Amino acid sequence: MAERSKIRRLEPEDTDWQAVLELILSSFAYMTGIIDPPSSAHRLTVGALREKAGREQGYAIFHGAVPVACMFCDPRPGCLYVGKLAIARDWQGRGLGRKLMAHAEQVARSLGQDTLELQTRVELTGNHLFFQGLGYHKTGETAHAGYSRATSITLRKQLK
Repeated sequence: MAERSKIRRLEPEDTDWQAVLELILSSFAYMTGIIDPPSSAHRLTVGALREKAGREQGYAIFHGAVPVACMFCDPRPGCLYVGKLAIARDWQGRGLGRKLMAHAEQVARSLGQDTLELQTRVELTGNHLFFQGLGYHKTGETAHAGYSRATSITLRKQLK
């Protein structure tokens, strides 16, 4: 079972990026028609993901050879930014998101960071509750270019 599988680093040259792209797109698909503007996931390509893995640290949990959960960690000044957390729809509710977020904490500590940060869309209140349950707190709101209202919220977690 994937729940018992180890989290593996996604290497730029040794990863099935098409499978990772399909995971992200399928797990973000429910947002269509809910969030405005549309998710940046729709602009991802295999090449863009490979480049992202070269700049950031990508991680995934696999069921056999198929990725069922992934995230990217981007070391930034003052925090480790977590993005593109994606769990395959059929694998949601099995603790994979919690497992990846716990791994992000380990990554942050290994980099000497004591703060994790992420953003989620204003409309995705279920995501807000999930991250708040993990100890994240709202620290701000942002608006995408061309929007006068908040479109995303920023959440942070201070590590002990």
